[in-house]
Amino acid sequence: MTIHDMKGKVFLITGASTGIGEATARRAVDAGFNVVLAARSTEKLERLRAELGPERALAVTCDVADWQSQVNLVEQTLNRFGRIDVVFANAGFSKGSTFYGGDDKPEEWREMVMVNVYGAAATARLTLPELVKNGGHFLITGSVVGRVTSIRNLYSATKWAVTGMAQAIRNEMAATGIRVTLVEPGVVDTPFWDNLQKPCTAELQPDDIARAVMYAVSQPAHVDVNEILIRPTGQPH
Repeated sequence: MTIHDMKGKVFLITGASTGIGEATARRAVDAGFNVVLAARSTEKLERLRAELGPERALAVTCDVADWQSQVNLVEQTLNRFGRIDVVFANAGFSKGSTFYGGDDKPEEWREMVMVNVYGAAATARLTLPELVKNGGHFLITGSVVGRVTSIRNLYSATKWAVTGMAQAIRNEMAATGIRVTLVEPGVVDTPFWDNLQKPCTAELQPDDIARAVMYAVSQPAHVDVNEILIRPTGQPH
């Protein structure tokens, strides 16, 4: 899919209400895509939909940790636009919980695993059949800490799972013509870091990641950018 043939294509983004998802939605619309914006925050989604234009954007309140909520997301997308060409499984969060010491909040761990791992897997399972029809592209947000050991512990483990998931999906779908890209950001200036200590003073902007996403999407159909690892200058790990 090259930059000149994106008009009318459909780009579905989870975690679209803020940060990387929001920035990617803007870039996608600029490139000619219709976009489907999915997140739990209805108010933020509706503001973004109004900004992008109701004729180009569909907002669907969705909890990716709930299977039926994602079924509804896909159904609404197909009812509105009739197709899905690109999916960006971007929803995720961290509570920064450690394995030893600190507060015991097992419900936060459960929610993080359900969103970061189960949610991404469900997005893949429910959208891949539509992507096959159109020779589409599946992208998923991993992390630098899905490649290195991190003091953020369980969050890091969920992103190691996403790294494996992306590779497994690519292997499974290789014969279908679908492209699969794992996007692995370092520190990005998003609400994700509101309650966490950053490992460096430099930080990327959400649009830096959005441009990387669009780079992968805009390559010719025979080019599959499998991984994009992107850190701010000066981030040591």
